[in-house]
Amino acid sequence: MEEESIRMPLIGDEAPHFKAKTTMGEITFPEDYKGKWVILFSHPADFTPVCTTEFMTFACMQDDLKKLNAELIGLSIDSIYAHIAWLRTIKEKIEYKGMKDVEVKFPLIEDIKMDIAKKFGMLQPNASTTQAVRAVFLIDPAAKIRAVLYYPLSNGRNMAEIKRLLIAMQKSDKEGIATPANWQPGDDIIIPPPGSCGMAKERVEKKEEGKYCLDWFMCLKKDKLK
Repeated sequence: MEEESIRMPLIGDEAPHFKAKTTMGEITFPEDYKGKWVILFSHPADFTPVCTTEFMTFACMQDDLKKLNAELIGLSIDSIYAHIAWLRTIKEKIEYKGMKDVEVKFPLIEDIKMDIAKKFGMLQPNASTTQAVRAVFLIDPAAKIRAVLYYPLSNGRNMAEIKRLLIAMQKSDKEGIATPANWQPGDDIIIPPPGSCGMAKERVEKKEEGKYCLDWFMCLKKDKLK
């Protein structure tokens, strides 16, 4: 039998629509998340140690992410009953790096038939045919895919990097700037390159508070935290 062809959505694509049963009730995406950023992430299975550390960390970050107008949605190919049992175990029994009594308040999708995992290309046949890899999709308020991160089954994600990337993309959207390598909020930001020779000369010569140019194509400015 010919294998089903699954195309992973790419940056700039409209995020696949779906309805799903979750630990927080049924959700419809993107209708239930209008005007919000969404961090949709998958994990291989419930009751696994790496996933447990990830869920605890994300749960402790949820309030900070909400302040950034971002909502979390988790997914794995397990039943809603397994999800509930696992999340109760996390709250009642697991203590890790000072985190304890952690209640996961964001929805965790039941995807037993793998319908949503397939839509997002979360199944990697050479890794596992029955488990979703550690995928992360950052989706903007217009329901467009803005960033895609994939991790192997064995290694946990850097949640602080996901938050940093979210902040950087929001800043780029708002101010029309770019961010350099290893950028952190408050660091200098990049002014996009000019589109013509005349503009390049003008930009280098024009004085502007906080701006400095390393060359005609590379000008930065001091960030004003807002």
